[in-house]
Amino acid sequence: MAKIYIKKGDTVYVNAGNDKGKTGKVLSVSPEKSRAIVEGINVVSRHTKPNSKQPQGGIIKQEAPVHISNLQLIDPKSQKPTRIGHRIENGKKVRYAKKSGEVI
Repeated sequence: MAKIYIKKGDTVYVNAGNDKGKTGKVLSVSPEKSRAIVEGINVVSRHTKPNSKQPQGGIIKQEAPVHISNLQLIDPKSQKPTRIGHRIENGKKVRYAKKSGEVI
């Protein structure tokens, strides 16, 4: 299992696949599968039967999971994709952007 550097709420850049070049906010992360669901990325159509939530049923657009290796965190300072490092600051382990050195 790979290390997960991305957390829920992070803004990420998609560097591979059909949505290459787009950015979005992470809605959820699944570390055991090394996948994340990103807002507006990898949108698929699901055909659903009528139920209590959707009395009409029909086709619903929703985000599908994307592999973590295809995502890069956006640097808060330069707003460009960056790699992530870890360091200890004031006794706490923090993530920082390797491009600018700024704490995320």
